[in-house]
Amino acid sequence: MARHLITSALPYINGIKHLGNMVGSMLPADVYSRYLRQRGHDVLYICATDEHGTPAELAAKEQGLPVAEFCAQAHDAQKAVYDGFALAFDYFGRSSSQQNVEITQHFARRLNENGFIEERAIRQVYSPADERFLPDRYVEGTCPHCGYDKARGDQCENCTRVLDPTDLIDPRSAISGSTDLEVRETKHLFLLQSKLQHEVEEWVAAHEAEWPQLASSIARKWLTEGLHDRAITRDLDWGVPVPADTWPELAAEGKVFYVWFDAPIEYIGATKEWADQDPSTRDWKSWWYESDDTVRYTEFMAKDNVPFHTVMFPATELGVREPWKKVDYVKAFNWLTYYGGKFSTSQKRGVFTDQALDILPADYWRYFLIANAPESDDSSFTWEHFTATVNKDLADTLGNFVNRVLSFSKKRFGEEVPAGGEPGEAETKLGEEIARLLAEYETQMESLQFRKAAAALRALWSAGNSYLEEKAPWLEIKTSPEGAALTLRTAMNLIHLYSVVSEPFIPTSSKAMRQAFALKDDTAAWVSATEAKALTAVPAGTPFIVPPVLFAKLTDEDLATYKERFGGDPA
Repeated sequence: MARHLITSALPYINGIKHLGNMVGSMLPADVYSRYLRQRGHDVLYICATDEHGTPAELAAKEQGLPVAEFCAQAHDAQKAVYDGFALAFDYFGRSSSQQNVEITQHFARRLNENGFIEERAIRQVYSPADERFLPDRYVEGTCPHCGYDKARGDQCENCTRVLDPTDLIDPRSAISGSTDLEVRETKHLFLLQSKLQHEVEEWVAAHEAEWPQLASSIARKWLTEGLHDRAITRDLDWGVPVPADTWPELAAEGKVFYVWFDAPIEYIGATKEWADQDPSTRDWKSWWYESDDTVRYTEFMAKDNVPFHTVMFPATELGVREPWKKVDYVKAFNWLTYYGGKFSTSQKRGVFTDQALDILPADYWRYFLIANAPESDDSSFTWEHFTATVNKDLADTLGNFVNRVLSFSKKRFGEEVPAGGEPGEAETKLGEEIARLLAEYETQMESLQFRKAAAALRALWSAGNSYLEEKAPWLEIKTSPEGAALTLRTAMNLIHLYSVVSEPFIPTSSKAMRQAFALKDDTAAWVSATEAKALTAVPAGTPFIVPPVLFAKLTDEDLATYKERFGGDPA
């Protein structure tokens, strides 16, 4: 089986992420990783908190904590939420790790040796009150385009215009609030992306046909506009230090690398963090170095991260002139909106992942988000849509099927799977349909079409309900107890099949379904077409229990409560 390296965009350290962030990177990566593991592949799913850059320093300052302490606490808080969502990372690291520091510095040295880094003098805002140069996000003021008075020096969050700190009206330091600002000359390192343009174009051309249109079109747009040399250092107290053995003057000034330079390298750094936990059995380099023929690398991210992963990071890897693994497939997502408006971490607009888990178990959210993943275009979260999906798909189609089959069988035949007669025409027809739908589900999962995969999974659940309605064992038992027993045994085998194939979407509920049956050696990782047609994994005589209700139906009162707490249409 192939070896699959999977990464999802690193969640930034300054606060718990919202549902849009979850569905745009980590959750689909988890669903895909789970599926591949079940199919027998060797999978390594790596992620980490992205801990450098100005927002981390500002968030730490706001909480009155040293930035290192703030990041450590924030990492643990985020990891707890991801555990709550049952995200099965092989490793969830930190971009502030020593491993990432060493590999980032190695990349910088190699780029410099190969002529792709240049030291340049630039003019930058300086705050005498703070006795330091201010990176763009450390400068706040009024946007010259829309008048928003809390615009940052890199971008106005209100109108989304890209800005330079010198564009702001009445600029002030985000650290001290001082308006006594000057523009002074300082030196920074620049990555000469312009010299790598042709190589990046060739690399993109060799891969883009396989990528989703969203990913390839964004990469092409950047390449068409031309790659510009980019400053890759900042004046910050927190970050990967510029190595003194190569740039002693800049190191003495306390320069650190730009967060977008070191963050993608953390995919490699986090893999080394993972390997360093058990170096006798884990080889991090086999996943990343000279691995083009042995590893398939898939990245998951929302569209705002695509340029950095399809252009900037590949340019970095190409310029190093070493055989580091580059991405094979970029699964890019559009936005999940909140009633058509943007989720906003800074403005606390929308549903955040910790809040979601306070309301309902993770499987409700996992299923809804993947079934409505913003793949071809933006999709909108509304409480009405969420409630309707939970009730129709999870509570009525799957949960009700499981409950009524097991409850009715226990009531009429006891706590063991009934025997019944030999399968008939209805069971043969059902087996063929289940095998067909399972093949469709597998096709969509392997092509990373998550909404279509969810539709195929939903169709599998619906097929069980259609069979049950056709056979009607509650009527059948009056004239043919043996026939009713066959129907229920077949339906129980469907429940077991659902428990296996639904695991990537709803792992906790799948485990509950599977544990309903006291099978001695239930080691099935997946269900073959032959097994799907036969539906005999749970034989007659197997003890079973009726598990608690898998999915509670949401009421109008629930809907009203959610909307009151979080608001409806933000407009």
